[in-house]
Amino acid sequence: MICIITGDIIGSRKIKDSWLISLKKALQTVSGQNDKWEIFRGDSFQIEVEPENAIRTVAYLKACIKINKPADVRMGIGLGEAKNKRKKLSESSGDAFVNSGIAFDGLKQAKVNLAIKTDYPDFDEEINILIKLALIAMNGWGVVAAEMVKLALEHEHVSQNELAALSGRTQPLVSGALKRANYSELMEMDKLYRKKLNQMRSK
Repeated sequence: MICIITGDIIGSRKIKDSWLISLKKALQTVSGQNDKWEIFRGDSFQIEVEPENAIRTVAYLKACIKINKPADVRMGIGLGEAKNKRKKLSESSGDAFVNSGIAFDGLKQAKVNLAIKTDYPDFDEEINILIKLALIAMNGWGVVAAEMVKLALEHEHVSQNELAALSGRTQPLVSGALKRANYSELMEMDKLYRKKLNQMRSK
């Protein structure tokens, strides 16, 4: 099983393209040495990640984009098998790609900017409810909150004092920004998602 995330930048033609540099850096960071990502049609992208990392990845990508106010991002997460894996993601095929496309195409109708699709409807229903609740916080991230979420995800095992030193901000400001971003709740959601994913895979 693999995870394919398909996304685009909301209203990209009406805003400065500083988001493009952030998007490229974020995709490179997430993919690491694998380099399994692609930007196409100017403001659309696709990336392959490990299924367990889906929630962290979309949170990280959203934080990286929302630093460039008023930019935001739409994403469809697809889990499934890959049939024909080619060098270019856009030329590959399989359930993960189909599911990602279905999730992405359904965003406008569902009036959300993030959703997941797998071959397991019960799993999708549960996780999409969690995602809708998480979006209440994530869609409201300001620049500082987005910066702190990005930094916290990049350095997940460091203290808030260390995050403050890395960011050049005070510890109370870092703490306040992460609290406003509902970062700890997001990490609890990520933990629950991983648990549900493992249960789904063991069926």
